Amino acid sequence: MNDILLFDGECNLCNGAVQFIIKRDPAGHYKFAPLQSEVGQGYVRKHDLPNTLESFVLIRNGKAYLHSSAALRVCRNLKGPWKLAQILLLIPKPLRDSIYKFIARNRYKWFGKRKECMIPTPDMKSRFL
Repeated sequence: MNDILLFDGECNLCNGAVQFIIKRDPAGHYKFAPLQSEVGQGYVRKHDLPNTLESFVLIRNGKAYLHSSAALRVCRNLKGPWKLAQILLLIPKPLRDSIYKFIARNRYKWFGKRKECMIPTPDMKSRFL
């Protein structure tokens, strides 16, 4: 079963993170959906997540992970040294999440915003829900 990653489809940083993950996930472990899509909103409702979510969301084994917990758990299935980033889960969650939320609050200012969600290329289309 694939893990599902929900992301802000209008955020340049988030779209860059999706591209980064796809390149390091040749086995296709992750499937993606923008939070703004019908599919993304279905998962938001199913997992009773806030509609104003400023987080990457990982759905793994029926559980939703948010903020730094989501981002660091993704590293488990990436090729290369990125697997080592999981060790950062040992840092207390409030500290990890405060850093994550600071970046999330400023992501549009620092990285920009798209007017519409990313459209996957034909070779990536199978990775999107």
